[in-house]
Amino acid sequence: MGEQARRCNRGCLLSVDSYAFLPRAFRAMFEAEPQLDHEPVWAEMKVPLDQARVGLLSSAGIFLAETQEPFDVERERREPTWGDPTLRMIPDGVAQSQIDATHLHINTADLLTDLNVALPIHRLNELAVEGVIGEAAPEHFSVMGFQEEGADEWRTVTGPDIAARCHAADIDALILAPA
Repeated sequence: MGEQARRCNRGCLLSVDSYAFLPRAFRAMFEAEPQLDHEPVWAEMKVPLDQARVGLLSSAGIFLAETQEPFDVERERREPTWGDPTLRMIPDGVAQSQIDATHLHINTADLLTDLNVALPIHRLNELAVEGVIGEAAPEHFSVMGFQEEGADEWRTVTGPDIAARCHAADIDALILAPA
């Protein structure tokens, strides 16, 4: 985390600052956090990718403007270590004009111009048309990525809910599109 140099697919060097939109006082706290003391958990694909149903999970706080509640940033403003741990379902055929986003730790302007910045639904469907994946899931998942006080609920309610929905929708792979 923090500021890192990464190579883009054209060989250019990008500067990535994971804390750019955090209040300055939070940066030192997050940089001091210990890293995982175990290896990431991986599961093998049970079907070939070109036959898989693939879903997306964005942590950008995306919601359907006319039918879903925004993520609760007002409580987060009052309680800065709390993040809304709830889930929003985004249909695969969603139009750009149907979405909105609330998040205090990222600038949502770009994703409000192009949803694919944070939830690459159209790119995923292009991969399906090209035969790279079997198909896109009928619905995708959106959460608000900043979690500290809300992390327990995320681990015990939201995460298991996402897993159950993936199983119910026969989703073979879930791509995290972090914000």
